[in-house]
Amino acid sequence: MNAIAYLQFNGQAQEALDFYQDALQGTVKKVNFGSIPQDPSAPLSGEEQAMIMESQIAFSDNILMISDVLPSMQSVIGDVTRGTNVIISMIDGDDETNKRYFEKLSKGGTILMPISSVPWSSSFGMLIDKFGMTWKFNSDASSFLNRLV
Repeated sequence: MNAIAYLQFNGQAQEALDFYQDALQGTVKKVNFGSIPQDPSAPLSGEEQAMIMESQIAFSDNILMISDVLPSMQSVIGDVTRGTNVIISMIDGDDETNKRYFEKLSKGGTILMPISSVPWSSSFGMLIDKFGMTWKFNSDASSFLNRLV
């Protein structure tokens, strides 16, 4: 079993998927709501059918999943809140890969801590991307924990 980040959007999943695919140079698989059989008693609008039901980006032996939440589902699970409940932690990557991903993901976003060498990691940084998602990079996360635990 693996733990992965799953990002939910309010109609912006395709834009986010395109951005993350480019930034992370990943391979995408996706299914739109219109690709599954519709309930005739509650038909989806054309806009809702175009929304992403499920997708994943595979990159560097990782998977990131992304979907839209239909307005009708938000009445059940609550409103989609822009990025405040998810942090994507990129751990144990090499310094060059971290730098490349960090630079691309920070375009249009806010750098909280520039990627640099710090006492606990040779490559650490944090940013909020243009979709409000917080990313943390730590090239030495596992070795740091192993040294202290």
